[in-house]
Amino acid sequence: MLSGRLWQPLIEQLQPAWEVWAPNLPGFGGSPRPRGLQPNLASYGRWLAEASRERAQGRPLVLIGHSLGGSLVLHAAPLLGEQLLGVVQVAAGGGVYQPRPFRMVRRGGAGFLRWRPGWLAELPGTEAIRSPLVAELRAARGLLACSMQRGAVRQLPGLTAELTVPSLWVAGSRDTVMEPRYVRHLAGYSPQHRFEQLEGEGHLPMRSAPQQLAALIDDWLRAQSLASPRSWSSASCA
Repeated sequence: MLSGRLWQPLIEQLQPAWEVWAPNLPGFGGSPRPRGLQPNLASYGRWLAEASRERAQGRPLVLIGHSLGGSLVLHAAPLLGEQLLGVVQVAAGGGVYQPRPFRMVRRGGAGFLRWRPGWLAELPGTEAIRSPLVAELRAARGLLACSMQRGAVRQLPGLTAELTVPSLWVAGSRDTVMEPRYVRHLAGYSPQHRFEQLEGEGHLPMRSAPQQLAALIDDWLRAQSLASPRSWSSASCA
């Protein structure tokens, strides 16, 4: 639900060895939401798969998800078939339904969307956090509510278990939004997973520790021995 520019520090570290594409989701500031794109995880997951396939132009690719974007990646992964060679999940975990905390997040998010100060989006230096301030209300409210529903949360372990490609799961030791234990929990359902913890980092390591995160991702990609750099296309979703 954040801007694709959130990834820019990490992209600068991964390029030119790897080509990275970090789009804004439709309805979140970059482009309007098409009529057929429903404000739920499954529909946005299909959009991500289709957009990634079009961008990669037949080349193999890796999906990178962050936080809620990790859920979109899990929905998109089975739609890419053999073109998908791996999945990287940053601060993405869960699979455990918690009624009270989720209810608080839903209420807080709904309140923010109702009273959000749109004028902040016009201030210099706010590009990376602009999307929630200008996002289409129905799209933002729909994704937030959908991701917090009991069924959607309990679906995550099953989607993770269905991954047929290697996956890298990264957590920040000081992440209070998605604690490392929840990232490790969900990662455990993936048959071919590797879990890494970045010491001292919070929920946005792509901005706070881009060099360290890039080195971790680069090392993991090369260790797969599935393809050489520049023959992959990587799509990041926040």
